[in-house]
Amino acid sequence: VEKVWNRAEKLGKDKYTIIIHGKPKHEETRATFSHSANEGASIIVRDMEDAQQLANYILESKTRSEFFEEFAGKISDGFDPSRDLTKVGVVNQTTMLATETQAIADFFRQVMIQKYGEATIKDHFADTRDTLCYATNDNQDATYELLKTDADLAIVVGGYNSSNTSHIVELCERKFTTFFINSDTEIKSSGEIHHFNYPRKEKIITHAFLPDKHPLKIVLTSGASCPDTLVDRVMMKLVGFYAETRSIEEVIRTF
Repeated sequence: VEKVWNRAEKLGKDKYTIIIHGKPKHEETRATFSHSANEGASIIVRDMEDAQQLANYILESKTRSEFFEEFAGKISDGFDPSRDLTKVGVVNQTTMLATETQAIADFFRQVMIQKYGEATIKDHFADTRDTLCYATNDNQDATYELLKTDADLAIVVGGYNSSNTSHIVELCERKFTTFFINSDTEIKSSGEIHHFNYPRKEKIITHAFLPDKHPLKIVLTSGASCPDTLVDRVMMKLVGFYAETRSIEEVIRTF
């Protein structure tokens, strides 16, 4: 977070408006927004859809009154779209996917080129790629690698209120049937798991969650703050359901 705040401070001093990619009500986003608003004009965009809406105001295809209605609660005091959307730089809430933040930053760069031309782009868009690298979470990078493997399901371990862990779940769900649990005790038996549906914010029960398949391949990963011992307990519980398994030491040696 400190890297992001330092970059926001530099953007403000260089008279760039600070675009924060984050969830408007998330504690970290609010803290970053509060910090950046002290340094310069600041605005929060949640996703690419928000970014595309903001581009309408950069290109002056929508009105000032529409801007203040659409971005109410997401802009710093005294924000003036006609003045504060001529120079921009992007930072992010560190639990957001850095790849998504980079896509949003690349989008705004193209918008500025469209309006001002390639020759003067540095006067209108700040390259914050180095800051986004710092913001990338190691677990997210590791999950992208896991997506390259073939597996029958994924189990993600972590706190149900963790934005970081929820992003890991979202990534896994792109390829695997995914179960989000906060401890090994949520696995009641080989035929029943209690897990969290993050979009609906509710616990659900799934029966026969382990396919009747041999060998069965399971992706097991966790959020950044999840203790390794907890992941180990989940792994041992799953292994305990099968009579013929390789030893943990043997599996680790293959990696």
